[in-house]
Amino acid sequence: MAVYTRIGAEDMAAIVDAFDVGTLLSAKGIAEGVSNSNWLLEAQRGEEEPRRFILTMYEERTDVEDLPFFLDLLDHLAANDCPVPRTIHDREGASHRFHEGKALALIEFLPGVSVTEPTAGQARSVGAALAKVHLAAASFPARRTNTMGLARWNQLLTDCGEEGLNLIHPELARIVKRELTSLTLGWPLGLPEGVVHADLFPDNVLMLGEEVTGLIDFYFACTDILAYDVAVTHAAWCFSDDGTRFDPEISRALLEGYESVRPLSDEERAALPLLARAASMRFLSTRAYDWMNTPEDALVTPKDPLAFARRLDFYASPENRDLFAKEG
Repeated sequence: MAVYTRIGAEDMAAIVDAFDVGTLLSAKGIAEGVSNSNWLLEAQRGEEEPRRFILTMYEERTDVEDLPFFLDLLDHLAANDCPVPRTIHDREGASHRFHEGKALALIEFLPGVSVTEPTAGQARSVGAALAKVHLAAASFPARRTNTMGLARWNQLLTDCGEEGLNLIHPELARIVKRELTSLTLGWPLGLPEGVVHADLFPDNVLMLGEEVTGLIDFYFACTDILAYDVAVTHAAWCFSDDGTRFDPEISRALLEGYESVRPLSDEERAALPLLARAASMRFLSTRAYDWMNTPEDALVTPKDPLAFARRLDFYASPENRDLFAKEG
């Protein structure tokens, strides 16, 4: 259960009142998520229809100083017709508040479900929605450094140590060393940059049929290479969860959807193979670190780092060098 901090009924009612959305009708903890505490709330103002909201309490992994970037970004994207939830500001106009020393934010509840076996039509819609975010965010004035970039992967994997990595898999340390060297030497320069989601997995997308109704959890959003965000989304959507099966139809649809809104340049396409390896390394590094450092009695089960080691091998294989080449 992803509720690490308990909030009593009276305190929850006071929080809802502070956000001026009416009287609290119900509050239920949300199991999904691994970093913050989340609740689904229902509130009603006067004779209006009850409304639903998501309340998030930010735990240790989220830097409170970053909240204005994340929450202002949601408002900016929503104002530009992107399918993202708006933040609810409190009676003083603030986008977040504090409860017992921890930050809280209230956002709109959006309808939809997260798919586990996406269709090509759904992947196409997700690609288009991502491109729409990239274009809309071009006018967002704030910037945020990617704190989960190459330097951070190096640090996490160094902390794991060669012996620790090889406990996960006998070849993992060798693969990591090879790929980190390639990524460091070959990192592309001069590609278009902007605000990226950086974590657009299926569980961060809400859908009704083939329509994207919500892109959520922008808490890794930052300023980085736009094509890197495409690569992250490709790695997240085009494989089975364990990384053993690649779906070329999903891959084509995702890229077609993205380019229907924002065409990729030749330089971006040429960089995608390396950026896809980078995306795989990013999640391999965090998963490997969590695998080795999550206590046995923790409420959250760490995710398998080999799922992204397999993606990394796929992207690095010479057989797949033309995966991102323009068709036709």
